[in-house]
Amino acid sequence: MKTKIQFRLRVYQDDSIAIGPGKVALLEAIAETGSISAAARQFNMSYRRAWLLIDQMNRALSQPAVATATGGAHGGGTRLTPVGEDIIKHYRAIESTSRIAAAEDIAALTRLLAP
Repeated sequence: MKTKIQFRLRVYQDDSIAIGPGKVALLEAIAETGSISAAARQFNMSYRRAWLLIDQMNRALSQPAVATATGGAHGGGTRLTPVGEDIIKHYRAIESTSRIAAAEDIAALTRLLAP
């Protein structure tokens, strides 16, 4: 069996998750594809569900993480704002720092698992 360690940091605003692993992954997919629809497809998620997650995150922030442009002669699209880029950067840095800081305890826990 393969062991997997996963950190699941969530930042709550009241009762809703403002920033979490799924929203960060969705931001990364939007950055990669330039599209909410294409990003949603990567997660087998409906466009509506992806849009609701982005909208919830944008409403929780002082400035939006995602900006959209409607279609037209030059087409539409979606891009991350500097805030969206910062969310990814800081979230992944926290994961990395946490993993390094907890390495000894993670090793101790995994040694307790059955082979």
